[in-house]
Amino acid sequence: MANAYQDSHPDAPAAEAHRRPVFSLAGVSKTYVMGELEVRALQPTHLELYDGELVVLLGASGSGKSTLLNIIGGLDLPSAGVLRYGELDLSTADDATLTQYRRRHVGFVFQFYNLIPSLTALENVQLVTEISDQPMDAAEALALVGLGERLHHFPAQLSGGEQQRVAIARAIAKRPDILLCDEPTGALDYKTGKLVLEVLDRINRELGTTTVVITHNAAIAGMAHRVVHIGSGRITGIDVNAVRLAPEQISW
Repeated sequence: MANAYQDSHPDAPAAEAHRRPVFSLAGVSKTYVMGELEVRALQPTHLELYDGELVVLLGASGSGKSTLLNIIGGLDLPSAGVLRYGELDLSTADDATLTQYRRRHVGFVFQFYNLIPSLTALENVQLVTEISDQPMDAAEALALVGLGERLHHFPAQLSGGEQQRVAIARAIAKRPDILLCDEPTGALDYKTGKLVLEVLDRINRELGTTTVVITHNAAIAGMAHRVVHIGSGRITGIDVNAVRLAPEQISW
């Protein structure tokens, strides 16, 4: 492609052998027990996530993407296997350890924005900065996502895309090591969705935040360093994009 993403974005991670794994999953699985029924939501999974990369988890609804994301984010424990964040074994962590892990290291962005209606954009972000160790200034975080002029607007005064960008600012304000995004464009129209992808791309490039985006939209995979395909609760393949697409080059 003439306007190759790698050419204009030299910060793309190098070969995997020269990068530091942020996460290591070894045989991680999840089974939900409902009475006498057992549902295997995630088959034994082996995966490493590397420092500074942008990964897309691609699969249909019910494929196991959200289950995997929830386990990585410390929202759920695996039924079997080992999940490590650095030297921390999350697969056997207690509630207090998981709470500290989420608070210090993980930023979450969901399909629905989960903003508090009675608080302004700035105040919604400050909720996170007040409990973080070394937070970014809330106004700075909002400026980074293009909302520097909307600090004192309430969610009802913002468009869907603007609300999602407030949610991203809230997630990055605590300077997380990893940003986990669950269908971040799923509730948005095409134009607004692309704006949100541009913000996520910028966060990944400028802050070096390891970013994981789960989606059923195959077009979004073009902006990733790696694409992890998931189906029926298992990883069915991993693709490496030799040339990444900039968000403005993506269409669906």
